[in-house]
Amino acid sequence: MKTVSPFLELDDAPTVAVTFDGRTLDLPEGANLAAALLAAGEGVFRRTPVSGAPRGPFCMMGACFDCLVEIDGIVRQACMIEVTEGLQIARPHEAGAEDDT
Repeated sequence: MKTVSPFLELDDAPTVAVTFDGRTLDLPEGANLAAALLAAGEGVFRRTPVSGAPRGPFCMMGACFDCLVEIDGIVRQACMIEVTEGLQIARPHEAGAEDDT
């Protein structure tokens, strides 16, 4: 996977297809989901409910909750999830919001 992301590429693992906001992405199987999405060029995982400010991974250890995504209908921290085949990932609470990557 070639990106303009400042994060190291995760190209040694076999990839699996996941869906992120209706787009299919091939991410490394078993990789940390937050890291894999960042390496794929996805910088905005959610927006704050009040101001709509963009948020993405910050601590990468489950303390800050900035990497929240909706996976199969449940809001979870992306930094605490491994990439597996067929994940259905969406930005939480953003029906109709614009993509700001």
